[in-house]
Amino acid sequence: MQAIVESVAQAPSHRFSKRPAMWIKLLAGLGVEGDAHLGTTVKHRSRVARDPTQPNLRQVHLLHQELFRELEARGFILGPGDIGENILTSGIDLLGLPTGTILRIGAAASVQVTGLRNPCVQLDRFQPGLMAATLDRDQAGNLIRKAGIMAVVLTTGQVRPGDRIDIELPPEPHRPLAPV
Repeated sequence: MQAIVESVAQAPSHRFSKRPAMWIKLLAGLGVEGDAHLGTTVKHRSRVARDPTQPNLRQVHLLHQELFRELEARGFILGPGDIGENILTSGIDLLGLPTGTILRIGAAASVQVTGLRNPCVQLDRFQPGLMAATLDRDQAGNLIRKAGIMAVVLTTGQVRPGDRIDIELPPEPHRPLAPV
């Protein structure tokens, strides 16, 4: 199965959900043009409060559409942009990618995976119980975060629904994703 972009979204202000769009433009080193999280330093309000000089490792939020189907079976109905993702994908195991993976998206854009999105209480404000539904435990009892991954933009380019996503793994040894 080919990995593709299912939808794209952005929001010019700090709000939980993002507005689906016909296309978004990724800007190298900055993030999504017109999005509140655009910039070289952190833009997430809780991180800005701690240290506004930290590098922005959360320029682009990618989420797998397969999670929507899993959550729907548990009674949660979600649509594109609802939980703040910029790029909704299908056909790619985002959570299984190692840190440093490069995703080439569409004709020109590329991003480098920096880590996992850490689910927060804003999910419960959107739909009660959603935060717990995006968390799980593996057989060893380790926490599994399923709310998508974060990336930085390497190459400027437009991203549209239907765009192909090509995966370039980093050199081994691979480092598993951790929250950023």
